[in-house]
Parts: sequence; C-alpha cells; structure tokens
Amino acid sequence: MTFEELDEFRKDLKHLIKKYRTLESDLDIVRQDLADEPGEQPPFSYRIDGLGIKTCIIKVKKIACKALRGRGVNSGFRLIYAWFEEEQRIVFIELYFKGEKEGEDRERILENFK
Repeated sequence: MTFEELDEFRKDLKHLIKKYRTLESDLDIVRQDLADEPGEQPPFSYRIDGLGIKTCIIKVKKIACKALRGRGVNSGFRLIYAWFEEEQRIVFIELYFKGEKEGEDRERILENFK
C-alpha cells in the first residue's frame, strides 16, 4: 500500500501538530491500520457518497490521539482519504478536529478527484 498526501492535507497536519503534539505518531498507527484494511469499516469509517465521482472517498470518524486523552469518546479527529483499490494507493485529502470544523471540505475533494 502506498500513501500520498495532498498539499492541503500537509497544511492541515502542520497546523494541528502545533496544538496536538502526538498527532503525527497517531497517524502512523492509522496508516498501519489502513494498510491492513483500507476500505470502509462501519461505524469507525464510511464511504462518502453523492459527490458524483468514481473514486472511493472514505471518512474515518474516530482517530485515537494521545494528546486528547480524557476529552470523551466523541471528541477527536476526522480523516478524509481517497482509496484506489486497483493501484493499492491511498491519498490523504483532509484532516480536521471535530470541535473546530463541522464537516469535510467537499470542494477540496471535487477539485482534486473530479
């Protein structure tokens, strides 16, 4: 499995690491999990439909972050990625903290994968 990141994703990550120091190592664990099972895994991740694109876009709802310990079950990060099954490739699109943003940036998805 190969992993790629959009430039916007790198900016998201850089911004969030300043506040949540363990996030980069936490994402390494997510990468390991995705290498084993890259598709949707309800209730932790699901496919985002209705965008009118062929690429499989998946939203991971619960990412364990050591820096968030003690904040409750529903707090956490959301990861949006594109999964290209035939190529065995994942492209990270967006990472955000649920408490700071309500939903994924659908414009970013459409700009990069239409």
